[in-house]
Amino acid sequence: MTYSVTVRDHIMIAHSFTGEAFGPAQRLHGATYVVDATFRAPTLDDDGMVVDIGRASDALRGILSSLSYRNLDDEPEFHGINTTTERLCSTIAERLVTAARGDSLGPGGAAISAIVVTLHESHIAWASYEVTL
Repeated sequence: MTYSVTVRDHIMIAHSFTGEAFGPAQRLHGATYVVDATFRAPTLDDDGMVVDIGRASDALRGILSSLSYRNLDDEPEFHGINTTTERLCSTIAERLVTAARGDSLGPGGAAISAIVVTLHESHIAWASYEVTL
């Protein structure tokens, strides 16, 4: 049995891709993603929660604010990397893992067994990345 809590935010970025597989997306373009971060745990903490929703929302917002309204092509950490939806999912998830391990999510963060990040490109297309802690 696994419990889960999901928080949602959004991000607006610009980027381009390298490679024929991307067709016109090789040119600079913008993207707005709805971002879901799901925290999973096998048990609830002493207060009956997986994780404090307010703290989880704050952590996600902080991570996204460091990326939002940026041309990711200009960011050193993404130099030479196609910032695909899948890649952005893993970047955000790994940063949430750091937040969970650093106690930013409160006492419930210690029991988190997995984090799943989903970026919705539209109402018909999205990608996810799951990391097990």
